[in-house]
Parts: sequence; C-alpha cells; structure tokens
Amino acid sequence: MNVSRVLIAAGTAATSVVLLSGTAFAHVGVQPEGQAAKGGYATVNVKVPNERDNASTVKVEVNFPADHPLASVMPQPVPGWKAEVTRTKLDKPLDMHGKQITEVVSKVTWTANGSKIGPNEFQQFPLSLGRLPENTDELVLKAIQTYDNKEVVRWIEEPKGGEEPQNPAPVLKLSAPAGDHGAPAAADAKDGAKAGEKEGHAEAAAESGTDTTARVLGALGILVGIAGVAFGVLAGRRRSA
Repeated sequence: MNVSRVLIAAGTAATSVVLLSGTAFAHVGVQPEGQAAKGGYATVNVKVPNERDNASTVKVEVNFPADHPLASVMPQPVPGWKAEVTRTKLDKPLDMHGKQITEVVSKVTWTANGSKIGPNEFQQFPLSLGRLPENTDELVLKAIQTYDNKEVVRWIEEPKGGEEPQNPAPVLKLSAPAGDHGAPAAADAKDGAKAGEKEGHAEAAAESGTDTTARVLGALGILVGIAGVAFGVLAGRRRSA
C-alpha cells in the first residue's frame, strides 16, 4: 500500500512538472536569423504561440524600447495579417551614425485579417531592424497578445534575479559589432595568402624537381641507347672477323 502511494505521488509530481514547464516556455519570444550585431541590421522573427485551448490569437503588439530607439523597423507581409508601424516624434533629435533622427518606431501591431493563431498553433512575424544600438547587449521588446474572447496577455515582465517571471518580455540578444570580427577575418585571409604562397613555392619546387629528374632519366636513356648501338656494332665486327 505504501509503495502504491509513493508511485502515485511521484507520477502526480512528474505530471505537474511537465505541465508547468510547458506553460513556462510557451510565451512570446524573438529570435534573430543569424546574428543581431551591434550597430548593424538584422532580421528577427517574433514567435507567438497560442496558450489557450478555447480561444485564438487575433492581435499581437510589439513595443520597442525608448532608451534604445530604432529608426528603421520594417515588417515582412504575413498572409492573413495586417501590420501597422507606429512612429513617435522625438522632442529632441538624435544623432545616430551621423544622421539626425527626428522620429523612431515605437511599436508594430499585427491584426488578424482572415487568419488566426488557433489552439496548439504558433505564428512567426518577421521584422527587419536597424540600425541596432551599440551601447547595450540586449533589447527588451514588450509584447501584448489579444485573444478572440477579449482576453489580453501582457508579456512585459523583465527577468530579475535570474528567475523567469510568469509573463516574460521577449528579449533580443545583441552580438559584438561586425567590425570586431573584421580583424580576425583579415588576419585569416593574410595567413591563407601566406599559406597559398608557400604552397605555390612548394608546387613550383616539386615541378622543377620533376623536370630535372625527367631530364636526367632522358639523358641516361640516350646514353644507354648509344651504348647498345656501339655494342651491336662491335659484336657484328667480331662475327665478321
């Protein structure tokens, strides 16, 4: 009897862990295609899963941080969805990469237009972003998800203390600037050129050695031929004598 109770309790605990894990990981997120380098441009996918069994997602809103503004945000068309880019004028223009920026993108909103994100489904919304800031390692893109039963879920909580909140905001991690990778690439190219040059010299030396060997063998063949002719002549004379 005690063994049965232990097994039942263990099974219940395992089921709870699986269910809670599924709930924790099924949230709106953002993932770059390749790398999102500081100071550059990137294409990212906003992934929106549907967490409800009895409702469909009909609206998604992604907000961009005001402390790290983006001058360019372009959504890729998604069939069955209408995208709207909201821009905000700045009280004071910003100098970004030598250009005066007077307005930035504050949010992008996708509204269902013939399509929905049904139960047990997800949808990706591609965005082109740039230029990315150089003075931060990440961008927090707070999102709001609306269902057709009027329920609204706000994915706006930032992680604190290493623990994931109940409704975490999507976070875009930024990689090192592309210029930091240029020096190693140039060094690799230089090393490759040196290696190619050495290989070329080695091949030339090998070809030269091959030619020398061929010439020596050719000369030996001629000498052997002459010796054979001379031997034949001498042998003929001996027979005649």
